[in-house]
Amino acid sequence: MASNNHSAVAEFILQSFSENLQVQRLFFSLFLGLFIMALTGNSLIITVISLNPGLHTPMYFFLINLAFLDILSTCTVMPKLLQNLVSKNTISYGGCMAQIYFLTWCLGVELLLFTAMAYDRYAAICQPLHYNTIMSKAACCLIASAVWAISGTNITIQITMTVRLSFCGPNVIDHFFCEIPPLLPLSCSSTDVNNAMVFAADIFFAIFNFLLILVSYGFIISSIVKIRTKEGKKRAFSTCSSHLIVVTMYYCTVIYIYILPAFGQSLKKGKVASVFYTIVTPALNPLIYSLRNKDVKIALGKLCLFLRK
Repeated sequence: MASNNHSAVAEFILQSFSENLQVQRLFFSLFLGLFIMALTGNSLIITVISLNPGLHTPMYFFLINLAFLDILSTCTVMPKLLQNLVSKNTISYGGCMAQIYFLTWCLGVELLLFTAMAYDRYAAICQPLHYNTIMSKAACCLIASAVWAISGTNITIQITMTVRLSFCGPNVIDHFFCEIPPLLPLSCSSTDVNNAMVFAADIFFAIFNFLLILVSYGFIISSIVKIRTKEGKKRAFSTCSSHLIVVTMYYCTVIYIYILPAFGQSLKKGKVASVFYTIVTPALNPLIYSLRNKDVKIALGKLCLFLRK
């Protein structure tokens, strides 16, 4: 019993991926492999950038933040998900609230961080003469701090409103892990304010920031087109192609999961897609940024040579 937060529900039951034991084992192996990939790949990104002074630039500073964020978000979901694949699909009330807090915090930070990275590329390509002034070390630290603080403030308000709800009956969450949208229908009390706050957060973090990224890339593409040499255009585009791929991949999933349900789309169709941004994307990000980035590949090669000695 969790009487302090007006809840009669001590634990929630999460949806399973399949009732078939063989399929469960297949998912366990797949997710465990992706979990290891995410932890290893993002840890390598952080290590490589930290140990190479040549990579101590604003672009790689934000990439370190992204790698750390991917580790945090993956560790928030994956351990419990893997446990549920080999045992009962339950999570305690406190565990569910904690998972919501850190997962939503990470999601907000990631969306804001993509905007910050787009602005960095805009400054580098469209304002090259003023780039060092615009993206100074102090400015980068301020932007990163604001990104983490804004998302942290949002989820603190959201989780405060969520724990004040009463959960006195149904405890089966129609999802593979805890998130606010599938949790709210289980509440015995009014969730009108909560739904309004979720909608407002979706508009700000997803729609508004997506528009800012589009505007940034509009200016970037316009500047690249004006470059006279083919090599210059290729070099300019290569500095932002990895970010563009990751942003497209991430936003397509987020809009499908969080924005469409607000306009009547069923939440059920987004459950499988949510696995993509919580598990697959963190595992793929290091590959995308390393395979498409010459500087990172060179730094990785140096690190491998050093480890072999």
